[in-house]
Amino acid sequence: MDRFFVQKQNINLETNTCIIEGEDVKHISKVLRCKIGEELEICDNDINEYICEITDIDKSFVSLNILEKVDIKRESGLKIKVYQGLPKGPKMEMILQKLTEVGVHEIVLVQTKRSVSKVDDKKEDKKLERWERIIYEAAKQSKRGKIPKLRGILSFKDALEDMKNNDLNIAPYENERTKSIKQAIKGVNINTMGIFVGPEGGFEESEIEAIEEISGKSVSLGPRILRTETAGMAIMSVIMFMMEE
Repeated sequence: MDRFFVQKQNINLETNTCIIEGEDVKHISKVLRCKIGEELEICDNDINEYICEITDIDKSFVSLNILEKVDIKRESGLKIKVYQGLPKGPKMEMILQKLTEVGVHEIVLVQTKRSVSKVDDKKEDKKLERWERIIYEAAKQSKRGKIPKLRGILSFKDALEDMKNNDLNIAPYENERTKSIKQAIKGVNINTMGIFVGPEGGFEESEIEAIEEISGKSVSLGPRILRTETAGMAIMSVIMFMMEE
């Protein structure tokens, strides 16, 4: 069943009705070719979701009746923020898509010393808009209860300041040989966690030192070197497994 996110104010629990607006209307009517009477999954982006029946399809909106509330825990209690060093353009789309699928809470884009990609001010808004759409579509496909936030593009210094708000920060680093993810999180009471993934070429040593100065921990992902587009997904999967999420 296809899933769509709507604003809370578009869900009326007193009348058990819901309205979909915006770009999704065209997708429902022109791409999916849905008809009156067909059912859709609706989520309010705050973990509440419902099975709804289409009652009307207009050019600017789709009206639905709420049939039932779905009680499934899809979001982790651990809020993970991935700080992603800017990679080359094509890689970013896959990173955003896959991090959304594995359950990340927030994605923060960071300009690091070895970031090859540069985004000028004129193009930044358009790129962020396109990347947000990729996250939205991935959240629908993977049946997330919330759409991950996207922020950026931050300087390395500003990213460090933001990381201070997390209970724990880790950074996979190719020159780290001994400290594992398990060792890094052992004994730490974690509600919010930051994962800093370097771009192509990884981190410079001075950047790792700066992360450790704010009590961040460099960790090893094993004897093999992962690409920037796979490192975040790999470490997210390990942490979710360890946290039984």
